Amino acid sequence: MPTERTSSGDPARTLQLLWRGSSPHQRRGPQRGLSIDAVVEAATAVADAEGLDALTMRRVAKELGVVPMTLYTYVPGKAELLDLMLDAAYARMPRTDTAGRPWRQRVTAIAEENKTLFEHHPWAATVSTIRPPLGPGQMAKYEHELSALDGLGLGDVEMDDCLTHLLTFVQACARAATEARAAQHESTLNDQQWWELNAPLLAQVLDEDAYPTAVRVGSAAGAAHHSAHDPVHAYTFGLERVLDAFATLIDRTSNATTSLSEHRQDAIAPEPAP
Repeated sequence: MPTERTSSGDPARTLQLLWRGSSPHQRRGPQRGLSIDAVVEAATAVADAEGLDALTMRRVAKELGVVPMTLYTYVPGKAELLDLMLDAAYARMPRTDTAGRPWRQRVTAIAEENKTLFEHHPWAATVSTIRPPLGPGQMAKYEHELSALDGLGLGDVEMDDCLTHLLTFVQACARAATEARAAQHESTLNDQQWWELNAPLLAQVLDEDAYPTAVRVGSAAGAAHHSAHDPVHAYTFGLERVLDAFATLIDRTSNATTSLSEHRQDAIAPEPAP
């Protein structure tokens, strides 16, 4: 479960900071050359290197060489800071120009952009964005991503549903990949070595006749991926299935539109002369 979520701070202050509105708190900041952007950059560097558990106002202040209370003249607290960090990461994302390309290529590009985001900022994949921060980075990202689904005959809600499903899939894959890397980092064995070491122990307690399908399929998958889970394969396989599902929806919508158009044409067609 995510340990952090966006929009959990003061909404008025958060939106003001995200859109850089005039604030008396900003004007009272000490004249040290410090800025909200500098605070966000330092906080992001900490999270990138050590994860969100290491992110505290005290730690960010230390990185900037100021006392912790100084940060509160720029950002009310960690909740608002997290929104600023995520929105800044969104704003820096490359936006692939896929105009004129087939829709599957456009949607794949959106998936790849988000996959890259999570690779550069693994902490972002652990944050719940059920209530998005709604800053300029978020809005530019949303506008760009919707363009991949525009013009396909989908309704507005269907476009949002498809994008949400795609991004949820990519985020889940990113979290699994992060967990796999963490397991590898914490162990002296890679996945294949771990299974080779533990397989004899499992064989002593597992009754293969009681779980024939699980044993057969698990053995085949393990041999194919050299692990119980291959994050790269899971992403590639899953993305193709997501695109296939979108294709079914798009085709169904197109067929329904065509049928409706033909029905209307038949309804207004003049009757043949007697």
